[in-house]
Amino acid sequence: MRRDVFQAIADPVRRDIIELLATETLSVNEVAEKFEISRPAISKHLKILNECGIIDFNQKGRERLCLIQPQKLIPAFLWIKQYHKLWEDRIDSFENYINQLQTKNNKNE
Repeated sequence: MRRDVFQAIADPVRRDIIELLATETLSVNEVAEKFEISRPAISKHLKILNECGIIDFNQKGRERLCLIQPQKLIPAFLWIKQYHKLWEDRIDSFENYINQLQTKNNKNE
């Protein structure tokens, strides 16, 4: 099965794993210890992240270390970035609407 970065970030556990590995390199067991799901479930998530190119494994003795490959997240970042202005404008518009309602309510009191 062909996987891409969007499949990697589609699951909240995988997003949490990415966030965790962004700050430090951890072994598979160390990653599993951070979650309240089974080790096989974590291994499945790590496998998907590896297939998507988000992480690589590095064998160090008996441990498999998980190394983040942040450049592989760039396509998702670029896709999300194109909607940033749209959402920023909508949020600003909503904020202005709320402010108008509050001003109107304050005048009516």
